[in-house]
Amino acid sequence: MSRPEIEEIQRIFLSRLDTLSHILDVGANSLDLGQAMQARLAPDMLPLGAQIAFACNQPRGFSQWCAGQPIENLLPEVTSVAQARAHIADTKARVQAISAGDDKLDEVKRIGLGPGRYCELPARQYVSDYLLPNLYFHITTTYAILRMLGAPVGKSDYMRFLAPHVRSEPGA
Repeated sequence: MSRPEIEEIQRIFLSRLDTLSHILDVGANSLDLGQAMQARLAPDMLPLGAQIAFACNQPRGFSQWCAGQPIENLLPEVTSVAQARAHIADTKARVQAISAGDDKLDEVKRIGLGPGRYCELPARQYVSDYLLPNLYFHITTTYAILRMLGAPVGKSDYMRFLAPHVRSEPGA
């Protein structure tokens, strides 16, 4: 069973979940994250806790789908840092346990888009056009809420997965 594509998806999910965890760590060092869990960027947007749950739902749902399980999303009512961290840890464990082969990516995935609406996408497109944009949206919104509240998060925190690849020019 060949797995290079699945392994790359796992690597991306795990490194971005590490980024989400790191952003929370930065926020925890400067804010009362218990209160921050209800903060939102705009009145019609979901609060910080929900953003964390929805960020986790993307890789979590992929791991459940790969295992042939029904997708059970986390509820948006995340009210504590401990609960947020537990969701991230559980999601990482699920992603690490993915054992599907790359042939899984040849299947078509039906995606529910609300009452009476759905789309069907080849699994590779499901990952690239649905899961990853949603994952980045919710991590970015988490970052933006914490930044709005005064946490000293910066682009290097958000892009920390690039750190192993950063090099310095001689004499710089």
